[in-house]
Amino acid sequence: MTEYSAEGEKLDELKKMTNIATDLQLSEKMRVQAINGLGDMASHEALVVLLNLAANDRLHIPERDLALKRAREIIKKGK
Repeated sequence: MTEYSAEGEKLDELKKMTNIATDLQLSEKMRVQAINGLGDMASHEALVVLLNLAANDRLHIPERDLALKRAREIIKKGK
């Protein structure tokens, strides 16, 4: 697998998780799993998405808090 295709797969996964995390038609459980998945990615791009989720006033407060918590974890790791 080339480096380019691996980066593309990571970007696709990031977009997929972002779409799930912001889709209010889905269950809260699925959105929480997507937020946790973004936190597990622990990349700069995932950090930016998590901070955007924390600022998204359409999401429920617990989901925004979780996004902020997971963003903090990435920052503490130094990513």
